[in-house]
Amino acid sequence: MTIKSSISLRDEQHAFAKELIAAGQYASLSAVIQQGLDLLRQRDMDARADRLALKTLLEERMAGKFVSGSDLRAQLATRRSTHRS
Repeated sequence: MTIKSSISLRDEQHAFAKELIAAGQYASLSAVIQQGLDLLRQRDMDARADRLALKTLLEERMAGKFVSGSDLRAQLATRRSTHRS
């Protein structure tokens, strides 16, 4: 479903979006804005996954399990990818 919405852009934002459209990277201003919002959503989801993975590891450490630095990094990477799925 598509919803029409009115937005305001600064001059430099509008000029940049027009450059992207002129270069053929996007079909319209709406496509540029949609991509930007999708990227912001993904960044937010990634940050949440990172915080959740770190919280889980910290809780495990506080429970008394010792994890070496290299193992901690490996576990964080694994948990981060798990929480993003």
